[in-house]
Amino acid sequence: MDEKLKHGAISWSELLTTDTAAAKAYYGKLFGWAFEDVPMEKMTYSVVKVNGEDVGGIMPIPPAAAGMPSSWGLYVTVDDVDKTAETAVALGGEVCMPPWDVPGVGRMCVLKDPQGAYISIVTLSCGK
Repeated sequence: MDEKLKHGAISWSELLTTDTAAAKAYYGKLFGWAFEDVPMEKMTYSVVKVNGEDVGGIMPIPPAAAGMPSSWGLYVTVDDVDKTAETAVALGGEVCMPPWDVPGVGRMCVLKDPQGAYISIVTLSCGK
């Protein structure tokens, strides 16, 4: 089994930024990353590639989060997004973006821990 598909594994990193072109130029030169632009509804998502492997993404800050600073986030794979979100709340966390389905990817959710840090969870439907 792919390690990224195991419950609790950090499976994806993602930059939300005000300037995707500048971010791609910077990280491309800094780390030698390549990018594959994927048109999505209302935006272009840039998949980060290292040695041909998809390892993360860069996207514009969505309108619902206007005003937030550019920041990196990560996704942790879980067996069941909905159940994990319920458990997070029971442990004192908060659901910031309720579970939603991303076609071709899986089911996702954004949580905030009791100390105020954000983390995203995902159950991947592809690659299984």
